[in-house]
Amino acid sequence: MELSGVEAIQARISEIQRRFGIEGSVPGMASNFQRTLTAELKKKEEAVPAQKTAAGTAAKTEAGAAQATSHVGASAELSGASNETAHFIREAAAKYGLDSRLVAAVAEAESNGNQNEVSDAGAVGVMQLMPDTAAALGVNPYDEKQNIEGGAHYLKQMLDAFGGDMKKAIAAYNAGPQAVKDYDGVPPYAETQNYVNKVLDLYQ
Repeated sequence: MELSGVEAIQARISEIQRRFGIEGSVPGMASNFQRTLTAELKKKEEAVPAQKTAAGTAAKTEAGAAQATSHVGASAELSGASNETAHFIREAAAKYGLDSRLVAAVAEAESNGNQNEVSDAGAVGVMQLMPDTAAALGVNPYDEKQNIEGGAHYLKQMLDAFGGDMKKAIAAYNAGPQAVKDYDGVPPYAETQNYVNKVLDLYQ
């Protein structure tokens, strides 16, 4: 096993002491080695904090990266949703080229991410799809994965229909595209206006 600098110096001191019988038999020998030993110890002590600092910096960097990754991963998390629901949201967003945070925000505003949610008007599931809309999109609204895919697809259609205008697309998701066209913007319905504001707040 290779000796450290300090251990090597100590071994050398012992060897010299054995060779010369008692410490100091060689004038200046002990003091020279003592100075060398002290210098080596000082260098060792200075190196340890430096290593700790480097390790600490690396740990902080890794922690920061983990936190950033965690934040990205949490973008599709919902208050009432399972991890599986969040996974479906990320998949559907990727499939239609959408920001998962936007799909998640719509899901949160619609149902709190609850697939069992059914509105008085008959809208079903996480994305609150009306049966007719779901049929037109070719999905089964009672299947969670399909429900989320259908909602993401419809949201993508609304974004395309309104040139990427997010406010109009979100309003159209709630009130229908014709109402947005009729008013050339968010319709003056309290429900729709509150809905748009809620989605945008969640998205931010």
